[in-house]
Amino acid sequence: MIHIAHHAIYAHPLPKGHRFPMAKYELLPKQLLLEGTCHKEQFFAPKRIADVHITQTHCADYYERLKSLSFSKKEARRIGFPLSAELIERECIIAQGTLESCTFALKNGIAFNIAGGTHHAFYDRAEAFCLLNDQAIAANYLLQNNFAHKILIVDLDVHQGNGTAALFQHNHAVYTFSVHGKANYPFQKEKSDLDIALADNTQDTEYLSILEETLHKLLNDFQPDFVFYLSGVDVLKEDKLGRLSMSLKGAKKRDEMVLSACYDRNIPVQCSMGGGYAPDVNIIVEAHANTYRVAASIYD
Repeated sequence: MIHIAHHAIYAHPLPKGHRFPMAKYELLPKQLLLEGTCHKEQFFAPKRIADVHITQTHCADYYERLKSLSFSKKEARRIGFPLSAELIERECIIAQGTLESCTFALKNGIAFNIAGGTHHAFYDRAEAFCLLNDQAIAANYLLQNNFAHKILIVDLDVHQGNGTAALFQHNHAVYTFSVHGKANYPFQKEKSDLDIALADNTQDTEYLSILEETLHKLLNDFQPDFVFYLSGVDVLKEDKLGRLSMSLKGAKKRDEMVLSACYDRNIPVQCSMGGGYAPDVNIIVEAHANTYRVAASIYD
């Protein structure tokens, strides 16, 4: 059974003036339930993560300043959100959702976080809507508790996972793989173990050909015993921040490639949803829902 972290705190409004597309976090589970792809018992609501799990990945001083809302104006501007206690609480719940998803994935093969994918968060700084790096925190949790020994992070959000790359730059137990827009944010990229930077307007055929060849080689060569998948849908042609030109069908095929490859090799996978910024929220929800539909067809 697929397990999905869903966070009631998403119903809390962000400060007035926000244009970040938060509606998808409420609309997506409703759509999955309405169409019967998922059922109510598959959802769980995580609590706040324990501080010790955060400080195994992030600088303790950074986290204390985050909790006490003591950022400088420059640091706060990097986030893109007005800093607030509610925002910190939300990030801590998201991180716990990803951590608990790993536990479900180890038992059942796959689990999802309806949010997550905060891959721009570094060891000691926040950036681009990301305060705590949920998949990095969960990866370190798995390693430190001997639940996994070789982890592959497959980051297919349109923006490079710069925070994740930097966090694991010297950790040979974690292999970071990012496929992203070459000319897109972040404009100063970090070095993942493998980066594939795509030109603007890359379409389905080229993207999927590159992914298929590269992913299978990575899985065969590195032989991970756990995979994190960041399935951002900002790769779509309609996305206002993406700059690639994938179709809904192509993005769904991308998900099939990743999840089928993990299933065929019996590798547990945790999936965080990542970005999606199409002006029409229905397109975002449809693209994210496809990831769950694919998983349901493979794992159920």
